[in-house]
Amino acid sequence: MYKYIIGKVTMQSSNYIVLECNNIGYLIYVANPYSYELEKEYKVYLYNNVKEDENSLYGFQKEEELELFLKLIDVKGLGPKMANVFFATGSVSGIVDAINRENHLYLTKFPRIGEKIAKQIILDLKGKINIEVDSNSQEDTNREDLVAVLESLGYKTSEIKKIIKDVDSSLTIEEQIKEALKLLLR
Repeated sequence: MYKYIIGKVTMQSSNYIVLECNNIGYLIYVANPYSYELEKEYKVYLYNNVKEDENSLYGFQKEEELELFLKLIDVKGLGPKMANVFFATGSVSGIVDAINRENHLYLTKFPRIGEKIAKQIILDLKGKINIEVDSNSQEDTNREDLVAVLESLGYKTSEIKKIIKDVDSSLTIEEQIKEALKLLLR
């Protein structure tokens, strides 16, 4: 079992990165490969999925993402590929909050997560997730979520970088999105 690998990202694809460590390139499935910069070094937390016909790695930038992923793959009917989609646009605290408040509508916004799976996640995990997210990590996650939302709306990274520093990070993610859109439309 691997805990993490530190290495340089040498390749990106639509659902994975290649992380080079000691002249070995590890293909690691990640939720958002383009959040990693090419030729930059990262510490990637890993889950090694070993099956009869598969041996694959799933990677996360934060340890609390890995912890939540491990809880999610224990849910009946939810494998690593489906659990990985939560981390493309969702924050750990947002997902945990949705589970604890039985907000299946939030969970169904993720690709391939239907109402039946969302209700199963809530049934299996409500009140059982004790993942600590520090405030700095939460602010970073909110910033990442904000950038992801704005990019999905078609705004360019250069436009987003210009206004992101003017968005109040103490606001909820929804309020941050509204404020960022106002700034972008000026």
